Amino acid sequence: MNFYFDRLKAYIPKSLLFLAVVAAATFTFTSCSEEEHPWDILNPPGGNTGGSTGGSTSNSANTPITKRMETPRVLNNGSTLLIDHTTTTNGKKIVTYELEYDKNKLHSRWVAFRFDGNTRSKTTGRSDEPFADDPSIDANYRIGRNGFGWDYNRGHLCASADRLYNVEANVQTFYMTNMSPQLASFNQGYWVTLEGLVQKLGRNKTFSDTLYVVKGGTIKDNQIIDYVKRSNGKRVAIPKYYYMALLKVKNGVYSSIAFWMEHKEYGYDKKHKAPLSKIAKNAISVNKLEKLTGIDFFPNLPDANEELVESTCDKSAWGM
Repeated sequence: MNFYFDRLKAYIPKSLLFLAVVAAATFTFTSCSEEEHPWDILNPPGGNTGGSTGGSTSNSANTPITKRMETPRVLNNGSTLLIDHTTTTNGKKIVTYELEYDKNKLHSRWVAFRFDGNTRSKTTGRSDEPFADDPSIDANYRIGRNGFGWDYNRGHLCASADRLYNVEANVQTFYMTNMSPQLASFNQGYWVTLEGLVQKLGRNKTFSDTLYVVKGGTIKDNQIIDYVKRSNGKRVAIPKYYYMALLKVKNGVYSSIAFWMEHKEYGYDKKHKAPLSKIAKNAISVNKLEKLTGIDFFPNLPDANEELVESTCDKSAWGM
């Protein structure tokens, strides 16, 4: 991510580099308009359309969905699928969330979405639809809708409460590609507190014009606890860590923060949730999260601004 910035430092005198950094720090920019990049709202052309499910799947790292601000840099080695789910609201096709799904670990590498003028409203509640396999992926990569056993919940990555602007969008959050095996107390008593903060900030128009969100559990070989063995013989990776990367834009100015937490028992549960002060201890910069996960978050930020925006971690500016 910082390749070009590092190269710049190597060839530019320190005095000029200082001026360049100051200029970048004061530079602001606005999001691309709908006319310039229609994929910001519309489902990208091409791919295998999921019909009434409103989804598409691609093996390519070079598709319009990768131009969205919230989409991390995707792998291009054939081991993952890039999936997006959409709904139509007021005549607009809106992305519910997108994800990169690992065909070997049978778990997403990340799930990304945004809160904006199209998606921050609350016009519906949690759907009564059951958990379901993702209809956008081949049967070979489906794990079945059943739970992950006594110890682990089917933990939402894009939470049900993140998508309340449309019934169909909420139903799509129950696809198993959006689920992760989470310890019950972690899911219901710890992770949920951070989810609540994100939802509160995402629906606050004075806080941001758009809040970009990336969530996930680690699935690198050295960042897995074990595997859940399914009745159909398939194995689903159990992440050792969970993370979130957040990027907000307000009046053209961007800022970011990230969170990294170990997947374990913290002594909280559904009735006794972790206070925000405990969650705040997990806050780090996006740059640090990139080093921990090996994922390049928000690669569509211009390089000069990406370095500056992603190096900060101002908890007070994020309601903590």
